[in-house]
This record gives sequence, C-alpha cells and structure tokens, in this order.
Amino acid sequence: MNSLQQLQALDLETKIMKTKARIREWYYHFGGQVYVAFSGGKDSTVLLDLVRSEFPEVPAVFVNTGLEYPEIVEFVKTIDNVVELKPKMNFTEVIKKYGYPVISKEQSYYIYQAKNTKSKKLLNLRMNGGTKGSFKISEKWKPFLSSDIKVHSNCCNVMKKNPFKLYDKKTGRKPFIGTMASESQLRKQQWNKYGCNSFEGKQMSKPLSFWTEKDIWMYIKSKNLPYSKIYDVEGISRTGCMFCAFGLHMEQSPNRFQIMNKTHPQIHKYCVENLGLGEMVDFMNKNCKCSINLYEAPEQLKLY
Repeated sequence: MNSLQQLQALDLETKIMKTKARIREWYYHFGGQVYVAFSGGKDSTVLLDLVRSEFPEVPAVFVNTGLEYPEIVEFVKTIDNVVELKPKMNFTEVIKKYGYPVISKEQSYYIYQAKNTKSKKLLNLRMNGGTKGSFKISEKWKPFLSSDIKVHSNCCNVMKKNPFKLYDKKTGRKPFIGTMASESQLRKQQWNKYGCNSFEGKQMSKPLSFWTEKDIWMYIKSKNLPYSKIYDVEGISRTGCMFCAFGLHMEQSPNRFQIMNKTHPQIHKYCVENLGLGEMVDFMNKNCKCSINLYEAPEQLKLY
C-alpha cells in the first residue's frame, strides 16, 4: 500500500481516478445503500460531485444545526436530493448542559472531567498527566478549574454526529465523509490505521483522505463547480459551526469572530452577548494569558 505522503504527491487526475475507485468499492460493498454526509462546505461539495459522477441517485444528508453560515444553508438549498436532519438539542441547550466549545476538544473535555469526576485516579491523571505528561490539562488552562465557566467538547456529538447516527440506524445506509488526513494529526492516524474505506467498527468511507486543500480548489476550478459564496470572504477558509471557538486562541488577526463582526454583525452580537462568548474570552484574556480580540477587523476586509 502506498504511503500517505506518496498518495498526497500524486497529480489531481490520478487522485480523482483512485478516489472514484474507492467510491465504487464502498457503493458495491453495501449494495448502493450509501449516502454523502454533506455540510455544504467545499470539501463535501467536491465529494458529492465525485460520488454522483458515478452514482447520480446517492442522497446527500445535511444536518441543519442552526450554527451554519446563512450562505451555507442557502447553497445547500440549491442541491438536489438532500435529506435535511436536525439535532434534538439546540446550541443554547448544549452549552447550558455541557459547556462552551473552546480551547480544543481534548483540553475542554479534560477540564470538564476534572471539574465533575468523583474519581481521584482520573482527577490525578488530568492534573498531572500519564506517561510523558500526556492526558493532562495544560497549565495555561487550569484557571478554568476554579471558575464557574463550563467548557466541553460534546457539542459536535450532540449537534452533528448523533443525527447522522440515527439516520444510519434508521436507513441502514453507510456514509461517505469528505475529510482529509492533512487536516489534523488524528485524521492522519486514522488513515494510517483504516485507509480510506473502513469496513469494520465505525463503518465509513473517506475517499478524499489523501487529497489536500489545494486539490479541492483545483477540482472546483477545473470543473467550474458551484460552491458557497462564503468562501469568497477574505479570511474564511473553513466553514464549520459559526459559534465554535475551538482553536480561537491560536488564530492571528483577523480571527473568525472579528471577520464575523463585519460580515454578520447581528449573529456576532448574539453569540458574544447572548451565548456568553464575550464572558468566556474576557476570562481567558484575564486568567489564561490570552489576547483574543472579538471585534476589530481590517477596514478593507474583502467581502463577496
């Protein structure tokens, strides 16, 4: 089997050929009982086009969480044969019950555990770490432990993954997912373990795993493929949930919320003032040595 680096170095036409082979393998293995997990973003847009170039009848499944950019929802409405799902809880209910998605999935989960566990062993692990200091809360974020601010990583499970799981169980269909190994170390590890098509355990196909973001845009341009106009806003390269703050402290200015303040000021105001992001960031700036700015963005920020 070729290494991930070898596959990533291939030209686009060869990648398309290999991806279509994996799509056909997945489709025929499950007798056509498959679907595309469609977010409305550029990656899943390319994936949907590739899948339907082979099998036009395959449905796209979109989870409307209420957290998508309005431009994403508008774009999804232009696509045929889309099944729309909705989560059982809204975002306000999620952050009230679990906490706000901030810092990272790993660290926010560790903080939640440390603040709520009755296990001395688990608390010691989160405070001091295991082998080579892993599995611990970073010193930078330990001020959260003595605050009443709730953080958690469960938002994605409740808002996105659970609706897909229910759909899978109800229909028996198996998903195509448009993620790439280049996006994170975890996804690289998953590719090394399962490859593109995972037929055991969590059954899912990720036929774009060895693509890069450059490949995605090359494909879109070469096929003149329509995509959401939100990508034409300067500074926006990813279009996940608008209110998510994972990794915000690592972004250079203008960060996603500074851009949002200019492009979607009413949504920005609701998030910062009503959902508590402003209070969260104030705490992080004061107690965790962060310097996050939620408001100021360049005057000449390029819009659509």
